[in-house]
Amino acid sequence: MGGQQQTRGKDQMPRTLLDSAVAVKPAGSPLQNKQTLDYLLRTGFAGGLAGCAAKTIVGPLDRVKILFQASNPQFAKYTGSWFGVVTAMRDINRQSGVRGLFRGHSATLLRIFPYAAIKFLTYEQIRAIIIPTKQHETPLRRLSSGAFAGVTSVFFTYPLEVIRVRLAFETKNEGKVSLRGICGQIYHEQPARITSSGSASALAAATTVPTPRSGLINFYRGFSPTLAGMLPYAGMSFLTHDTAGDWLRLPALAPYTTAPNPKNPSAPPILRYWAELLA
Repeated sequence: MGGQQQTRGKDQMPRTLLDSAVAVKPAGSPLQNKQTLDYLLRTGFAGGLAGCAAKTIVGPLDRVKILFQASNPQFAKYTGSWFGVVTAMRDINRQSGVRGLFRGHSATLLRIFPYAAIKFLTYEQIRAIIIPTKQHETPLRRLSSGAFAGVTSVFFTYPLEVIRVRLAFETKNEGKVSLRGICGQIYHEQPARITSSGSASALAAATTVPTPRSGLINFYRGFSPTLAGMLPYAGMSFLTHDTAGDWLRLPALAPYTTAPNPKNPSAPPILRYWAELLA
């Protein structure tokens, strides 16, 4: 009887140790945790939804911004007024209804979901590589992680941005422009040829430089300046978010801005929703 109990106790001990080892092992390194399929899907889906929600809220303002930036003749008269944005939105609503304020929004959502998903997903992966531990966390590394993530996301979604801007720029009411029609126009467009009235130097350049052809390359017009702007934009965006998050977790503010992590009590506290939004 006693021998059976000792044998049973010996059998139970390895199983208990094995269970403890299995319970600890999945924690792994931060990089291993962030490379699981579940984490990738959650991060991408959450980032895509966050981008869609933000763009929907500012959709009317984004439409007016594009009309002002492109110097649309119908709305150029509003650009010099402090209340020009409100007046332009009111006129668009009067002419085309609420749908006019969200013209091109379907293309926006079609672009922003993969854009935001790729950006947040890539940022987490690059951040885990560049910043493997807390000791490696510096502003420059945070900036680099965000910049690389922004460049990656804009490369894969830039054609959708070109379509979105073209749809938002259209203000004609006599004919509705479809997404398919806009894609066809962009694909078949060719740059304007220089006529004989141009200067001699321009004519010489036109004869030596081949005329770009229509095709998929048209969907990447303006990609170079966009890329140059995305590097500091995305980098500063993530740097500011992470830095603001550190400030909001300071001991003086933590009781009001943070909540305990129920899944991992030993982990740093998570920010409350309003503090995360502020960051």
